[in-house]
Amino acid sequence: MNARPALLAAALAALAAPTAAHHSGAMFDASKNLTLQGSVKTFKWSNPHAWVELVVTGSDGTSDQWSIEMNSPNALLNKGWKRTSFKAGDKVKIVIHPLRDGKKGGTVVEATTADGTMLKG
Repeated sequence: MNARPALLAAALAALAAPTAAHHSGAMFDASKNLTLQGSVKTFKWSNPHAWVELVVTGSDGTSDQWSIEMNSPNALLNKGWKRTSFKAGDKVKIVIHPLRDGKKGGTVVEATTADGTMLKG
């Protein structure tokens, strides 16, 4: 019996494990939605994930910067996003699954652009 196919399969599985781990969403609390309204500081349309940096001003006048991870540009294109969906200075609303550790970040669930277009994350 030839053991090469089994060894090849095991080697490929070992190489794939880090890729699967990279795409884990364990750091986000999918049981919670948090709605943020603010101004886009930057929108990075890049692989492996797009990002938006959002400046949110609280009722007390203080501002916080939120780092929000998005899907890949290709996946976002399939949901209607464009590289121009957000521009610096745009006033937007974004619903996120927040980070479990309480830091100012999360992953996008849906967003409403400056022109009122609603997009899914």
